[in-house]
Amino acid sequence: MSKLPDNAARPLQPGEKYQPLLRPDKQYPEVTPYSVTMGVVMAIIFSAAAAYLGLKVGQVFEAAIPIAIIAVSLSSILKRKDALGENVMIQSIGASSGVVVAGAIFTLPALYILQAKYPEMTVSFLQIFLSSLLGGCLGILFLIPFRKYFVQEKHGEYPFPEATATTQVLISNEEENTEDRVQNTDKASSTAKPLLWAAAIGGLYDFVVSTFGLWTEQLTTRMTGWGEALAAKCKLVFSINTSAAVLGLGYIIGLKYAAIICAGSFFVWWVLLPVLGALPGLEATDPQVLFTAYGRNIGIGAIAMAGLIGIVRSWGVIKSAVGLAKKELKASPQSSPKGKEVRTERDLSMKLLVVAIAAALICTLVFFWLGVLHNFAQALVAFLVVTVIAFLFTTVAANAIAIVGSNPVSGMTLMTLIIASVVFVAVGMKGTSGMVGAMVIGGVVCTALSMAGGFITDLKIGYWIGSTPRKQETWKFLGTLVSAATVGGVMIILNKTYGFTGDNALVAPQANAMAAVIEPLMSGQGAPWMLYLAGAVLALILSQLGVPVLPFALGMFIPLSLNTPLLVGGAISAFVGEKHQEKGTLIASGFIAGGALMGVVSAIVKFCGVDCYMGSWAQSGAAALVGIGAYAALIAYFVMATKKK
Repeated sequence: MSKLPDNAARPLQPGEKYQPLLRPDKQYPEVTPYSVTMGVVMAIIFSAAAAYLGLKVGQVFEAAIPIAIIAVSLSSILKRKDALGENVMIQSIGASSGVVVAGAIFTLPALYILQAKYPEMTVSFLQIFLSSLLGGCLGILFLIPFRKYFVQEKHGEYPFPEATATTQVLISNEEENTEDRVQNTDKASSTAKPLLWAAAIGGLYDFVVSTFGLWTEQLTTRMTGWGEALAAKCKLVFSINTSAAVLGLGYIIGLKYAAIICAGSFFVWWVLLPVLGALPGLEATDPQVLFTAYGRNIGIGAIAMAGLIGIVRSWGVIKSAVGLAKKELKASPQSSPKGKEVRTERDLSMKLLVVAIAAALICTLVFFWLGVLHNFAQALVAFLVVTVIAFLFTTVAANAIAIVGSNPVSGMTLMTLIIASVVFVAVGMKGTSGMVGAMVIGGVVCTALSMAGGFITDLKIGYWIGSTPRKQETWKFLGTLVSAATVGGVMIILNKTYGFTGDNALVAPQANAMAAVIEPLMSGQGAPWMLYLAGAVLALILSQLGVPVLPFALGMFIPLSLNTPLLVGGAISAFVGEKHQEKGTLIASGFIAGGALMGVVSAIVKFCGVDCYMGSWAQSGAAALVGIGAYAALIAYFVMATKKK
């Protein structure tokens, strides 16, 4: 079969069954030395790329689609027989990268941000690694009981946009007879070629600007005399980052959500800040200072409310999924005899799952006690907060991915931190120890929620194609382990090279938001509750108007220069049209992977003490003109290569 059955995306009629591409009564190669090795390699590469890009712009690209493209292309070039099951496993192991990275970089860089103010704070690789690893494992374990609910019970009711796209990539090269093999190898080569070219061009483009500064990476109206006067008098500024990776990210996001993100940014920078700048006492304040003091905090309130709205809307899902899990647990002793169970319905046994969850929770408690807080009572409180919130939010994350393909993990984590901080202060946990405890806890929760959302995509792909769930569930832990180790190392290198505060630092917007919330609560300074409240009220209004709250709120918080290129990428996506979307996705994925990976290489070069950056030239007007020309050429290549047959 070279395409999904007709009933793959619609609810089943009474008595109707879904038959996946790989027959349930047959065995296929899935877990092999090739698939495991390639999955681990993909996890390492895309963890490094996603960490750099996420810390730079606050958006983590989903690695599932580019990994699926690479897996399909390689299996065809290598002429592997019956490779579909292997490719699903490669994608599932490798895709751990994006979800673990999202959980880590949205929270843990806040430890470095706070350490800059409080040198007595200590941050270790082990803390970063274990919080990512334990959070990822909890996300996997908490989700497995709900697999049948989301994947089978609700078949055809949830669109699963990312799983749909990834599945189409995985089955795009399937053939029904051996005579097509040569043609399909040629097809794979032609599919891989634009991806590799785009990765090379995007990687070289971003490497040159970040390593040598041959042109200005961030273009702004303040580089001109009239622009500076407009910023000083009216607080109006326009800026755009010219990175290839961010441009590709905008294409993947699409025009709709890019426009919503930019709408939040335009509201802050072109409406709110000019109004604030006209108030007595604030006339002479720089727009960037106004954004940091007011706009960003209003965005924090909106992000937190977006997480609360997600819980309320998903409460019915939580109750239904918990009920199904209880039924499975009670029925496990009477389950079908070993070997008689249908291959495509074999999960890890409920008894094993209960033991594994208990072991993971005990390890988490010990980690909080001996590795973070060094006080058993406080560690126990932290453990209870993590357990309850991670479990409740797991289904929210899975539900969000199943419906819109976007996981509001940062909003849910921000709510977790606020709740945890209030609880910690109540039990006497304050100061730097409280900050470290809150951020590590936030890292565990954030990674658990991110993993739950990402893993439900893998399981839906496996359901459609006919993979063995037990194998996906077992080997997902390996991808989590590799990704957690990679992101910990990359984060240390990026912190020592660029840092997350000050001039030319990586933006790390979500982590900065977490630090901005935690510091006043834990240091007894209070918090800008009125600004948070204003953002929360705005989020409620937007929700009633039908506007997706989280993208708008993220736009309010993330700097304008990193939002505007998303709109450019989204506009390219709309311009090339549906006919060329698949080709455009390949090129955008190449830009993202190449640009992000070479960004990491550039950081490693600087980390090793080799500094070739021409700072004075990069800030000149001539470099800005070169930057405009280079960005225009990059956009022209993107459009022409996408529309080329």
